[in-house]
Formats: sequence, C-alpha cells, structure tokens
Amino acid sequence: MSKPATRIKSAAETWVPRTRAECSEAIAQIGAAQRERERIQTALNDEISAIKQRYEELAHPHAQVIVQLTRGVQVWCEANRAELTNGGKVKTANLASGEVKWRMRPPSVRLSGGDAVLDALRSLGLGRFIRQREEVNKEAILAEPDTVAGVRGIKVTQAEDFVVQPFETHLEEVAS
Repeated sequence: MSKPATRIKSAAETWVPRTRAECSEAIAQIGAAQRERERIQTALNDEISAIKQRYEELAHPHAQVIVQLTRGVQVWCEANRAELTNGGKVKTANLASGEVKWRMRPPSVRLSGGDAVLDALRSLGLGRFIRQREEVNKEAILAEPDTVAGVRGIKVTQAEDFVVQPFETHLEEVAS
C-alpha cells in the first residue's frame, strides 16, 4: 500500500516595506484601494436600488389584487365558517384551489407608561409580576480586575488590534 502524498503548505508571500517612506507609500495605496472599493460598493448599491425599485413597481398591482381578493375570501369564509370548520371542530378548510385557516395568536402583553405600571403593581402588592434580574456587573469587574483575579469563571482579557487608517478628507454638503 502506498503512502498518501504529504501536503506542503507554502508560506504566503507578503511584501514588507523596508523604509519609512515605503511604509507611508503603502498606507497611501491602502487608502486609494479602500476608496476605490467604496466607489464600487456605492455603484453596486445604486444598481441594486434601481433594480429593486423597478421590480417593486411591477409587483405593486399584483400586491393590491392579493389584498383585495384576500379580504373578499375572508368575508365569504367568515360568513360560511360554521360549514367550513364542521361547526368549529377544525380550524382549516380545504377548498378546490387551496385552504383557509383560522389561527389564534398567543396572548401578548402591551404596556404603556412602564414606570407607572411598575408603581401601580408595587402599590397593589403585585410584586410577583415584577421581574428581578441578577447579573454579573462587568463594568465593576473591569474597574477592579485584581479583586476577582482568583474567581473561577471570570477572566479579564485584553487584545491589541493593528489598524491602518489612511488619511482622507471629506467633502462637506453645501446648500445652494
């Protein structure tokens, strides 16, 4: 049996500037490439926007027909609901070209004036409806990392990023 071929990974070749001037020139080239990439991204977004607008205009009349027909089907189905649902025993009715369904949404709670609601619940002795949430205060840990250094499960880390930011100027919008 023969041995499988060994894969040899070659190191990627990276150009490294040799002088401060070459480094400065490289940063300028990065800035030019970033600006060109931004121009391309803007052109892409402009084209996507135009295409989207065109197709939305084509689809709009169909969306209106769907809304009108759906309303009409709902009115007819509500008028004939007892027959369609077998006296309320089922929630789905199969018709020749599709089905209609009645679905009850889960209950939801809506609050207006959250602080006033909390005060009202407290004053009525309904504290069981107020959530008390305990969580680790990460800001306090960052302020005193030595205090929690031995606590299992807590690790304070810090990393350094290398960022190249070419200089650029921005044109201001001027109202005419």
